[in-house]
Parts: sequence; structure tokens; C-alpha cells
Amino acid sequence: MKTLIINIKQLVQAENTPRPWVAGKDMSRLGVIENAWLLVEDDKIASFGEMKDLDTEAIYSGGEIVKEIDATGRLVVPSYCDSHTHLVYAGSREIEYIDKIRGLSYEEIAKRGGGILNSAERIRKASEEELFDAAYDRIQEIAGFGTGAVEIKSGYGLDTESELKMLRVIRRLKQETPLLIKSTFLGAHAVPAEYKGRQTEYVDLIINEMIPMVAAEELADYIDVFCDKGFFTVEDTDRMLNAGMKYGMRAKIHANELDYSGGIQVGVKYDALSVDHLEYVGDEEIACLLGSETMPTVLPGAAFFLNMPYSPVRKMIEAGLPVALASDYNPGSSPSGNMKFIMSLGCINYKMLPEEVINATTLNSAYAMGVQDEVGSIAVGKLANFYITTPISGIEYLPYAYTANLIETIFLKGEQY
Repeated sequence: MKTLIINIKQLVQAENTPRPWVAGKDMSRLGVIENAWLLVEDDKIASFGEMKDLDTEAIYSGGEIVKEIDATGRLVVPSYCDSHTHLVYAGSREIEYIDKIRGLSYEEIAKRGGGILNSAERIRKASEEELFDAAYDRIQEIAGFGTGAVEIKSGYGLDTESELKMLRVIRRLKQETPLLIKSTFLGAHAVPAEYKGRQTEYVDLIINEMIPMVAAEELADYIDVFCDKGFFTVEDTDRMLNAGMKYGMRAKIHANELDYSGGIQVGVKYDALSVDHLEYVGDEEIACLLGSETMPTVLPGAAFFLNMPYSPVRKMIEAGLPVALASDYNPGSSPSGNMKFIMSLGCINYKMLPEEVINATTLNSAYAMGVQDEVGSIAVGKLANFYITTPISGIEYLPYAYTANLIETIFLKGEQY
């Protein structure tokens, strides 16, 4: 089956030679082909180019059925890659939202048994089927917003049985949805209430029981730790990442959301795929990241929702670093998986250019979840994950119209969604 899209106003993030990521000044450069065409064969991108070079006779030869779409006035954009989410959860936390309005901090809510511990209690009571049904609906929601690849973490179970339950739900989502999904084991999301005052014992449980059982069922692609003030120390993190590495799980880190935690440095030490949040980043952290293969990933939705300091994105880019953006979709601190809105926040709050936020939510975020060879740009051989916009003026309009639904047609793995 072939699909030919013609008269595309702008074919966005088009690459003849695919790159793993873009950094520094290159983040403001974007491959855009004006008046373009795109050919899909089965689930892959087969070819593309300018309309003046389109050889329709060659495409239609052989008698194979070709579905043709006229995209006059419309953009074709690679699907978003959301490299940091917690979208398997049981129940919302809008009461804590009221607490935030009344002035309680993230840490104060956590100390009262709210936050992650609240979600953990609900996860333990929920069945696997209930968790799957709720998460499946959220997957459909984010796909409708233009996301075609997503990383999903455990971390609301905080005991072996519940963490495995969450990871099994993620495995089933991989099998039963058209999105490209990566799973991350985050047993070290918080210290559970029953281990209060015995944090080292909980770390031992993660290392000696959880990680081997997760690995035995091949449930996780990556391992993550919340290395930050009031959560896990650098020493705890070092031990857990080392244990995960022995079982083939590459690191991803929650780091420097609440303070200068050392999380970035320990992440780079273990060749973490990404270090995420990054509200607190100084010269030392930037120097550590430069020359590494670790993607700095900023979560604008969480900072917006919690009214936190903004990550120094401009300073990082000007230093030559790449930056990815992700939603942090979760029930407590970022209850949205709308990556178009994340782009808008990138422009408004972090002073990123439209080209930079597109790079940050497609190619760089694909790298941040280890799928840059499959998605993240329009390139021959990559999965045909993209969307066609409504008629709009150009790429600048995507983050500018921050509440408008600008998606007309979605393709995932070559099929119209």
C-alpha cells in the first residue's frame, strides 16, 4: 500500500542525511521543503521532495494501489516524541491542585502523604485491567494531540508487586496501540511510607529484588531515579544505576528539579540517555553535559503547573548543548500530554524559537527516548509517523496558536489514525 501526499505547503523536519540530535546554534535550523510531496510505503517513509521533481508515473507504475492526499495550504510535521511521562496512574489529584493554589509547596504536600505517595496508594488498590483501560484512553488522547512515540515510567507502585503491575500495563500498551512506546522502571520515585526513616533498606529492596524481577520479565528498557532534594541521594542513585546497568537497563534521571542535587553529574557518569527537569542548572552542570551523550530534557508543563523556576534553556543552547522538551504527563504536577502546548511554553517561558521547539519535541526528544533511528524526522526508512495540519501560514503558527487544534490528519506507522 502506498500513500502519496502532494502539494504540501511545508514538509517540516525533512532530512536527507538523518542526524541523531541537534545542538547549540543548529537548534534554530530546521529542514523545511516548500511545496513538497511525501510518499509512504507500508509503514515507512519511502521518498519525498519538491513538487517540481515529483515523478508520478514511477510511483503509479506496477499497478499497486496508491492513496493520494492533496495537502494544499497544509504542513506535514513529524509526530511528537514525548520522552518523559507517567501516564499509567489511578485517579487524578485535583485536591492537591487546590492545596497548591492555597500556597502549599510540592515538598509540603509530599510530607503530608500527598504527591507520589497518594498515587502509590491508589496504584496498589487498582487492578491491572483498570490501569490499562485508563492508560489506553490517555494514549488515544495524546495520539490525537500529535504524539507518535512516548516513554512511560512506573514509579507509582513503590513495592515490587505494584511496580511490576505498572510495567506489565506498559508492555500491553506497546502491543495494543499504534504508538512507539518505551518503558522505564522508576521504583526510586519516592520512599514509600512504610520505609520512612529506612531509606537505605528501600534502596536495597530495589537493587536486590525489584531490578532482577523487572529484568527477568524484560519489562523495562530503562531505569530512572528521582535524584533530588528530599528524595534519593547521589549515593543512592549511584548504587541503583550501577545495579540497573548490570541488567542492561540504561539510565534516565529525574535531576535538579528542586535544587542543585548532583543528579546531572551522576547521570552523565552512567551515560544516562537523558537527565530531566533541570530547573537548577549552573556552569558546573553545563560543563558536565558538554561532550557527553546525555540529552538535557526540560519539562515545561511541570514548571508551569507548579510555578517553579524555569530551566536556563537559553544558556544551555548558547553553550552548545542540545535540549529536548517533554510533557511529564502525570496526575500531580503536569496533568497534560499536549506536546503542542509544551512547544508554546518553550517559546513563551523559555524564549525558544519556533524552530528550536520543533527540534526539541521531535528529533531531540526521539533521541532522549532512544528511538532517533525510527522516528523524530521525515527521513527515508523511518516510520511514517506524522500529522497533516489544517491550512495555516507556516511553522511559526504551531506554537503561536497555543490552544488551537491544528491537526487535520494523523498517520502512525503508515496508517491513517
